Amino acid sequence: MPENYRKEIVQRIITNMLDIQLLRMLQHQPLWGYRIKKNVETDFHIKLRHGALYPTLKNLEQKEFLTSQKEQKGGRSRKVYSITEKGLEYLSSYYSIINEHTELAWWYPLAHL
Repeated sequence: MPENYRKEIVQRIITNMLDIQLLRMLQHQPLWGYRIKKNVETDFHIKLRHGALYPTLKNLEQKEFLTSQKEQKGGRSRKVYSITEKGLEYLSSYYSIINEHTELAWWYPLAHL
């Protein structure tokens, strides 16, 4: 796959499905906003703006897919986000749907596209 296609597709996935990507990241370990931002920038080479990150985290918390807890670290306070059981269920539904559509893609003739 040409690198420019790969970069464009990854960027679309991250920006259009930021909520899913955040849940995927947090299913492995609790993280705080700055660490999430840096992970996205390092792993996906995408500049993630605070104006996209924090409203999405807040929305996920309102849906009860995440919880947050204030922690003190080196004299500074930070909000650490953790995925909830409901968030894991949502992510599981996402994976199930992706698998269904991926399986369909293998046998669906290209002529129909």
